[in-house]
Amino acid sequence: MTPAILFLAFIIVQRLSELVIAKRNTARLLAQGAAEHGAGHYPVMVAMHTGWIAALVVFGWDNPVSWPWLAVFVLLQVFRVWILATLGPRWTTRIIVLPKPLVARGPFRFMRHPNYALVVTEIIVAPMVLGLVWVAVLWTVLNAAMLWVRIRAEDRALAPLR
Repeated sequence: MTPAILFLAFIIVQRLSELVIAKRNTARLLAQGAAEHGAGHYPVMVAMHTGWIAALVVFGWDNPVSWPWLAVFVLLQVFRVWILATLGPRWTTRIIVLPKPLVARGPFRFMRHPNYALVVTEIIVAPMVLGLVWVAVLWTVLNAAMLWVRIRAEDRALAPLR
């Protein structure tokens, strides 16, 4: 397999495994009395991320890999693991709020929305690994619009806990 195909396979397997983790955590949180907020925009967010991965695959599967950009992507995965480990069973792809204090350790000590910072950076870096500048630009704009909606919904949902 080429480096590009291995890279794309990693992204696909990673995202699918995260959906499995998120579904399990969501069910557990809801069973504990948590509430979901902002569910209306969730299908749009899933479609946007699915389109991003599809664009990477369709336009990048046979491209050469930029090793410096790949190194940046690998560093981002360390950040991803830190975020997921910090949130543990509270991590999900939805806005699920437990009536408990917010997590204030790990990367959350330094920034309010580290997972969104990670995703913003990944949406730029992953296409650059494959030389797809236009994918990085287009999905950065789409993601900015999505995050404008999502972060407002999340901040409203978390306001009573702050």
